[in-house]
Amino acid sequence: MKIVTIILSIIAIALIVFNATKINMNTPFEEESIIALTTMLAALCALILLQILRISKRIEQRVKNKG
Repeated sequence: MKIVTIILSIIAIALIVFNATKINMNTPFEEESIIALTTMLAALCALILLQILRISKRIEQRVKNKG
């Protein structure tokens, strides 16, 4: 599970970087730029969810070892 979350995190970071290059700074809320911003936001949400999953698995492991 840890390897899968790391791989998905790397993919999400790559999507953020790739879409950051697609943003037109002169018109950031038009056409292709808005799609890039939306995709960056979705990748950021996925990254946050993956981090929450990793932390919850770590807490679960500690609770199992204690009890």
